[in-house]
Amino acid sequence: MSTHSTAFSLDDLRRVLREAAGADEGVDLDGDIIDADFEALGYESLALLETGGRIEREWGITLDDDTLAEARTPGALVDAVNARLSAPQAA
Repeated sequence: MSTHSTAFSLDDLRRVLREAAGADEGVDLDGDIIDADFEALGYESLALLETGGRIEREWGITLDDDTLAEARTPGALVDAVNARLSAPQAA
């Protein structure tokens, strides 16, 4: 069960990225990254899988591998997480 009552934000993603995979020294995660490609930010598929796992545990949702692979930017991942959070939960 989620411990969050609000939507998943870009700031939430920044925190999870730092916790899951750190931040590349040359990348300013606090900058305008919403449309930046994850690869350009220094995050490869394994880092994104770890990030996805942390999001799943913390927000109580499931993200399939296709969702993580198709979300090539922080904005796309935030949108995907929020879509999952707003989806009806199975009983």
